[in-house]
Amino acid sequence: MKEGWRKLPLGAIIPEAGSAEKFHTGDWRSERPIYHPDKCIQCLICFIYCPDSAIKVEDGKVVGIDYDFCKGCGICAKECPPKAGAITMEREMK
Repeated sequence: MKEGWRKLPLGAIIPEAGSAEKFHTGDWRSERPIYHPDKCIQCLICFIYCPDSAIKVEDGKVVGIDYDFCKGCGICAKECPPKAGAITMEREMK
């Protein structure tokens, strides 16, 4: 079973290196980015600006979004070139 954000220690304590991979913090979202591969120009700006490293890249190309760690901040959609519009935000349905 995955460990959720409720299991994080109080006080911003990081008890061990590399522990972020254990905590799937994507359930904090109220909005979710939707990736449209047919519109993507592979500029990788979304990857550069994503504060959660949630943009999946393989062989130098964006291939999707890791919703286990995406918190729905919308930076990727905001930074995506307007003419491309490869990432849009939608209300999270839970």
